[in-house]
Amino acid sequence: MKVFVTGVNGQLGHDVINELNARGEETVASDVTDAYSGIADSSAVTKAPYEKLDITDADAVSTLIKNISPDVIVHCAAWTAVDMAEEDDLSEKVRSVNEGGTKNLALAAKEAGAKIIYLSTDYVFDGKGETPWNPDSTDYAPLNFYGKTKLLGEQAIRETLDEHFIVRISWVYGLNGKNFVKTMLSVGKNHDEVRVVNDQIGLPTYTKDLSVLLCDMAKTDKYGTYHACNEGDFISWYDFTVEIYRQAGMTTKVTPVSTEEYGLSKAARPSNSRLDRSKLKANGFNLLPDWKDALSRYFEELKENGEEV
Repeated sequence: MKVFVTGVNGQLGHDVINELNARGEETVASDVTDAYSGIADSSAVTKAPYEKLDITDADAVSTLIKNISPDVIVHCAAWTAVDMAEEDDLSEKVRSVNEGGTKNLALAAKEAGAKIIYLSTDYVFDGKGETPWNPDSTDYAPLNFYGKTKLLGEQAIRETLDEHFIVRISWVYGLNGKNFVKTMLSVGKNHDEVRVVNDQIGLPTYTKDLSVLLCDMAKTDKYGTYHACNEGDFISWYDFTVEIYRQAGMTTKVTPVSTEEYGLSKAARPSNSRLDRSKLKANGFNLLPDWKDALSRYFEELKENGEEV
């Protein structure tokens, strides 16, 4: 199986191509930089063939996919700076990446006869209520521009390809890049107390665990829209922070506050990010491990790569 992976400079793309290489699959890595510019570890991503690709360039996408002729495209590349996406002077750029780039890859996949796995987000919903979102729900109402453009990306996939995978995820963290866990570790070392919202509810997603699912999925034809995150009872960002400090052996005080008390971000965040993952199990896929176990393994991965926990 030959797999083309976009966004390998990011958290998920890095882990997906490493998992594929560990399985002995033929891979091609890509991102917008001249060469791989992610974490300087000993991972397989630095050894995989790398192709510079601007996914907003339709001709470049078409030519490269035609030349590579992959069996599967795992599309991890995206504009993910949620607050920056709200800036008027960046809106065209954000949309060109999240919608236009996805459309280009979908068209190229169709021409090449390749499967495509598109990574989306819980942000396509309005975040109201307490019921977990069903992956086949069409009650879309994104609260911010990032969510709107990711939904447009989903629609581009559906309009172009009858058979596809769309996988929505939430609260992502991994080795290769910035994330909430690293931020809380850093803040906790420099402050006696941190304030964290306790009215936004969901579950985190460890990219190393998610990459296993995506690679399993690529081997099948069980197409559709899925939700994936680590297992366990739903939690708030406050609960997540408390567990981060507990496992790290830190004594930083964590004070729960409402989103209103914390102060509004430039981009609105959903209060209900609960994702229903039952469709994964119903289609024979393994659910991701418990989120506390995932966090523990993530800390070990950080230590193995010389990062302080």
